Amino acid sequence: MKNFTIIIPVRYASERLPGKPLLDIAGKSMVQRVYEQALQVGAKKVIIATDDARIQHAAEQFSAPVVMTSTDHVSGTDRLEEVVSQLQLADHEIVVNVQGDEPLIPPDFIQQVAEQLKNSTADMATLSMPIMQLEDIFNPNIVKLVTNHQGLALYFSRAPIPWDRENFPQALNHSGWQRHIGIYAYRVGLLHEFVSWPAAPMEKIERLEQLRALYYGKQIQVAQVAYAPDPGVDTLEDLERVRARVSRK
Repeated sequence: MKNFTIIIPVRYASERLPGKPLLDIAGKSMVQRVYEQALQVGAKKVIIATDDARIQHAAEQFSAPVVMTSTDHVSGTDRLEEVVSQLQLADHEIVVNVQGDEPLIPPDFIQQVAEQLKNSTADMATLSMPIMQLEDIFNPNIVKLVTNHQGLALYFSRAPIPWDRENFPQALNHSGWQRHIGIYAYRVGLLHEFVSWPAAPMEKIERLEQLRALYYGKQIQVAQVAYAPDPGVDTLEDLERVRARVSRK
């Protein structure tokens, strides 16, 4: 058994897909699919965190541990911090935040981000992959990042970074073009600090919460994945794609 905890923050509300966590995917709810992917990692604990009794009831039907949290949290990180506080986890322990709308998340990605943090002196870890499509560079919904020579994040942005003003778009294959994959591992102590800090100016502009950690001087270790993951579920089209993929298995 691996010595870290996986927490899956799950909200019922969704602007584009109401009740998204409980939507059916080949006979199982989306949240159950995410939970079962996380179970494959063999972590010490896999916990669903929610503020909604409907999700709590659904999770209990497939025997998943549930921690009920406040309805006032503005972000998944705030919800995560309440969970680690309720569980009284020690500051040095590692938790991995797995989004509740990633029913096809590869278990090895969860393992990779946890191991990356364990083997680093950083406060957080996350993942990335190369960008190979021109349209992805200009898509503000695809977050880009740059790192230093040690693989530590320098910045995350919705804008095209780094910008090769002399050679674009011929520079597309340059190794500096990286797409962020939104899975995080944290040391518990950082979560306690994080929720005490005001939102950073650049966090407000970019609407990227991880920039708060960089603004206050924390390190985020970044590792590249070996292959592209299936996207999460944000729209009805995403849901139908995932349903078709699962049905083919």
